Amino acid sequence: MLQKAFDHLESIYSEMVDIRRDLHMNPELSFQEKRTPKFIANYLKDLGLEVKTNVGGNGVVGYLKGGKPGKTIALRADFDALPIEDEKDVPYKSQVPGVMHACGHDIHTAALLGVAKVLSPLKEELAGTIVFIHQHAEELAPGGAIGMIEDGCLEGVDFVYGAHVEVNFPIGQVAVNDGYVQAASDSFDITINGKGGHGAEPHRSIDPLVIGSHLVIDLQNIVSRRIDPLQPAVVTVGAFNSGDAHNVIPDKAYIKGTVRTYDANVRDQVEEELNVIAKKTAEKHGASIDVDYSRGYISLYNHPKETEFIKKLSTEIVGDENVAIKPADMGGEDFAYYVDRVPGTFFWVGGGNPELNAVYPHHHPKFDVDENSMILIGKVFISAVFNS
Repeated sequence: MLQKAFDHLESIYSEMVDIRRDLHMNPELSFQEKRTPKFIANYLKDLGLEVKTNVGGNGVVGYLKGGKPGKTIALRADFDALPIEDEKDVPYKSQVPGVMHACGHDIHTAALLGVAKVLSPLKEELAGTIVFIHQHAEELAPGGAIGMIEDGCLEGVDFVYGAHVEVNFPIGQVAVNDGYVQAASDSFDITINGKGGHGAEPHRSIDPLVIGSHLVIDLQNIVSRRIDPLQPAVVTVGAFNSGDAHNVIPDKAYIKGTVRTYDANVRDQVEEELNVIAKKTAEKHGASIDVDYSRGYISLYNHPKETEFIKKLSTEIVGDENVAIKPADMGGEDFAYYVDRVPGTFFWVGGGNPELNAVYPHHHPKFDVDENSMILIGKVFISAVFNS
């Protein structure tokens, strides 16, 4: 029956391509998705699935209840786009100015819809329940996962699996890894309140630029001198803005940055250290300071047992030589919230192909992937359903 399902998936490849390209031409930003969830819901309803809309906001959840008792397996795809101008010269180029699918979420959505189409006719032969989680707003914190979980998308779920197309791996490969694979992603906005004045009379002012310069350097001591070197952590200042004249000392300076960590205790420590350093640096120079520290996604932890399960299934599909280890990185992904509640894993499927110009990194204006990656995502998902 598994091979029959694989054959069916391959037979609807052209339909999956049409879906993907339609989504690619009509992208929608995080928390602004209207057309996409409506399209997904109608597609799932036409397959005869029970469908819930507006889950946690703009999310859609489909339920396929098998004819035999068994586990409840959740499969997740995201469907939001990014505020980037599409610079590709392809027929399916984004038709929405300044918005494009630059991370492959259209691939994920089309693949999961294909899986639903393959599995729905097999309803009576399936054991357990398959939950199709179509998530909005993965790209923008606080993300869509939290709201969907609070709205019940994981109720009764035994295992959850998610996939991401990855241009850094060639088409035909699956990449896995267990443990911490992506970081908690936080941000900070700092306002230094100084005292403006004439550039020729610095003694009459409190220069927020000088204070900010000290602060940028001092913040680097958090990772290099305060955090256990065996614990991954990043503190990056991404913006430092103040003033606009040659001879004027401004009143204020503004600093923005990001913090990435894996361990929850390290995350707490970095936030505490950042606040202390900011306050003390300002006090030392006679200024005041405001720190707005915002917590983003938690770190993504792949459960070892479920990761080994996906690795085994992938090996059966593509061979041991085409299953790679995905190095852990400091990027963020709100699939983390699902595996924080339910055992599961997040895996990657290769989409890189120089012959198709699918070589640009994620979030690049010319990003694209080999659409055959949808077949492999679908096969791994389908295999997980049949083998759970």
